[in-house]
Amino acid sequence: MKPTRSSGRRGYGARFSIFLVTIALIMGLAGCGGGPVDPVEYDLTISRTARGSVTSPGEGTYTYNKGTTVNLVAEAEDGYRFDKWTGDVDNIGNVDSATTTITMQDDYSITANFEYTPMVAASRFHTVGLKSDGTVLAVGDNTYGQCDVTSWTDITKISTGMHTVGLKSDGTVVAVGDNAHGQCDVEGWTGITQIAAGTAHTVGLKSDGTVVATGWDAYDQCDVGDWTDIVQVAAGHQHTLGLKSDGTVVAAGDNEYEQCNVGGWTSIVQVAAGDFHTVGLKAGGGVVAEGVNWVGQCDVDGWTGIVQVAASSLHTLGLKTDGTVVAVGDNDYGQRNVTGWTDITDVDGGERHTVGLRDDGTVLAVGDNDKGQCNVVWTSIMHVAGGDDHTVGVKSDGTVVAIGDTEYGQCGVGEWTSIDQVAAGGSHTVGLKSIGEVVAVGDGTDGQCGVGSWEDIELVAAGSIHTVGLESDGTVVAVGDNGHGQCDVGGWTDIEQVAAGGIHTVGLESGGTVVAVGDNDIYGQCEVDGWTDIIQVAAGGLHTVGLKDDGSVVSAGDSYYGQRDIGSWTDITQIAAGESHTVGLKSDGTVVAVGLNNHGQRNVGSWTDIVEIAAGSYHTIGIKSDGTVVATGRNDSGQCHVIGWMLD
Repeated sequence: MKPTRSSGRRGYGARFSIFLVTIALIMGLAGCGGGPVDPVEYDLTISRTARGSVTSPGEGTYTYNKGTTVNLVAEAEDGYRFDKWTGDVDNIGNVDSATTTITMQDDYSITANFEYTPMVAASRFHTVGLKSDGTVLAVGDNTYGQCDVTSWTDITKISTGMHTVGLKSDGTVVAVGDNAHGQCDVEGWTGITQIAAGTAHTVGLKSDGTVVATGWDAYDQCDVGDWTDIVQVAAGHQHTLGLKSDGTVVAAGDNEYEQCNVGGWTSIVQVAAGDFHTVGLKAGGGVVAEGVNWVGQCDVDGWTGIVQVAASSLHTLGLKTDGTVVAVGDNDYGQRNVTGWTDITDVDGGERHTVGLRDDGTVLAVGDNDKGQCNVVWTSIMHVAGGDDHTVGVKSDGTVVAIGDTEYGQCGVGEWTSIDQVAAGGSHTVGLKSIGEVVAVGDGTDGQCGVGSWEDIELVAAGSIHTVGLESDGTVVAVGDNGHGQCDVGGWTDIEQVAAGGIHTVGLESGGTVVAVGDNDIYGQCEVDGWTDIIQVAAGGLHTVGLKDDGSVVSAGDSYYGQRDIGSWTDITQIAAGESHTVGLKSDGTVVAVGLNNHGQRNVGSWTDIVEIAAGSYHTIGIKSDGTVVATGRNDSGQCHVIGWMLD
């Protein structure tokens, strides 16, 4: 017989199968009823400041699943740029990029911030810079008040002729400077989106593509009333250009040199106007030019990869995609010496100089500096010195800048490198190189620049018409005028520091005592024999100052103007002496001064965060801890124009 299962066993198996099916049904029903667990969600709230928008994902509050990567895109309006994202930015890929991402791990609130786009503009003898906060700086010739822009705010664009024009964020326009032809009569202009300044006329592009103009119109350069569909304007000496939306160009004004022969141009994306020539940037990065070509300013046929053009009186500039600059035309003043420039974002040319804005906000300038129009590079300054009417600064990279009187070439320091220290005399400048050699420029009539053979020098000082050098062995050398014995330092030994006054020289000995030679007949500025515990000396016109190790100060010599009223000074860490004033740097970074104040050379009461001081004959200079420079006093030669141009 075949074996068989009992009926009881069969009943147990059936019941067990039913149990399993029931469990499966219950689990299935549970799954169908509740579904998977809801994902975690977070809110992203996006806002923005004025002058821009967030185009992706937009502005407002958006909800995303945890871990979602959200694309962010911010776009600035014309004349502005994206600054950064602020708020809950820890999970943003790059807070400084307008196009970036954020990964949702929590509720976040972020803001897109926008700022004014910095730019530079150069005219015949002055230079203007627009800062990212909408304020404006200017240096150079101010005969007509064209540099009086310090009160301007909310500026989005600038342009320069013999005057300066600024476009405000509300579409109105301001102007200062020469107004002999009404070129500054822009008060009633509204709805302006771009401006251009010619020599003596001003042009404004309106939001509807029409154009307005005011000023000198002898050659019909202001006859732009019938222009339409314009997207950019430019103004030359006696002609005006308009770029149309279809890439063609219109022109009005003087055409003696065919500078207005632009009717056949096509695919143009930007135009620039020189005095008597016109330049056009083509969509592919090439450049065309018409007009006078006396010195090759129109020789741009081979240019490629250009993203911006600028035209000056006799030279033309092109900014390339890689941030370098090319130039053709006149170079009599070195205005084309831009070969080493990199990371440039904006460029412009004056009559005889060129200005470039770097992507870090610093400004470069080359060319004629007769009016101080190139004095735009006073940042990262490590040491300063003041002469009669000029100021000199050593930068952290060992290069040197100088402004002020240039009659004798005393500001001709542009080629100096590897400089550790500078000294400024009456009309000459001295630089100490890192290898111990010395260079000098300026007035050398009395031999004060005869330092070419000096070696192993550790410190230099400059008097009115003599120069002093401290050698590494503690001895001293001197050249120049010796009519009062101010160069009789041959027997000095064990010297640690030297100072040169008008017609005397002072030496600090290693033991804290002081020696001096030179004129002493009337005022006694060399009567320093009893001084002790001195750690620094300074020499003025006819007085001498010594800083003691306890922070107090002693003095000798002339005190007619109170330049020796230093008896109450305490906590002094450095001293400087001008012709008839004395300056002291305190340990808290503030500055004190006594003596003659006929030019405001003592107006240092508000200075803070100062780390070094220097005194010229009638001006005072201070370096701040951030490497920028302040100055006060006589400025008739621009010697106090040391504002550090950081346009960011």
